[in-house]
Amino acid sequence: MLKALPVLMYHHISPAPGLVTLAPATFRQQLEAMARAGWKSVTTQALEAFYAGRPLPDKSVLITFDDGYLDNFVHAHPILAEFGFTATLFVVTGWIGEGPVRRGWQDCPSHKECKARIAAGAADSVMLRWSEIEAMQSAGTFEFHSHTHRHTRWDKSLPPGAARREALGADLEQSRQTLQARLGNCSTHLCWPQGYFEPDYLQVARSRGFCHLYTTRPDLNLPGNDPLHIGRLVTKEKGGRWIRSRLRIYATPWLGRLYNALKGQP
Repeated sequence: MLKALPVLMYHHISPAPGLVTLAPATFRQQLEAMARAGWKSVTTQALEAFYAGRPLPDKSVLITFDDGYLDNFVHAHPILAEFGFTATLFVVTGWIGEGPVRRGWQDCPSHKECKARIAAGAADSVMLRWSEIEAMQSAGTFEFHSHTHRHTRWDKSLPPGAARREALGADLEQSRQTLQARLGNCSTHLCWPQGYFEPDYLQVARSRGFCHLYTTRPDLNLPGNDPLHIGRLVTKEKGGRWIRSRLRIYATPWLGRLYNALKGQP
């Protein structure tokens, strides 16, 4: 049985690899290597069960994406379907637009350009639409969870205290209500923007029904661990051998602890 659950973190799958972006060919190499080695993707429901102490088969992995970029539909979605993998997408609900599903879309800009377009009010040119989310959900390639409504770093927007907690709570509630209205459900799973949170954020999240909270730290995910601190591994523009080695490390508790210690990760 599985000793530790690796959780992979992706953002963009795009022909313009760079910051938090993998080329489609690289993503395909990674999934092909995982499939050939016998790795199987699991859902967040399986992660919940694993944290609660119920066993998972060896070579189980949770694949996650952040934000909800259009290139996830254009490039990641068909590659996941090709290899029979399912991924989890933490979506910024306030950035998702309306309109028909886009087929054959070619405009997949860099992460920097995506951020600039969102800031300029042109999120629809780089982000998913609800119709595309529904198509991905129906196909079984993605499940969808909260990445907040506005992707705000509240520590950079408001001083510590009640006003910050209230703003965070309102944002989380809006995300919850949007997912409930659009997809019929909002789970207990939440990914913090940029992985950042402060101790008082945890209680705010719990008060809004979120009790499985994801970071950007490469912490080991073990049965009985605190689900308020779920670790994830940052993926890189590297191929199958690299992803297999990282999965082996973070599925093996002693090896993962040693690797993190050598990398200076407390």
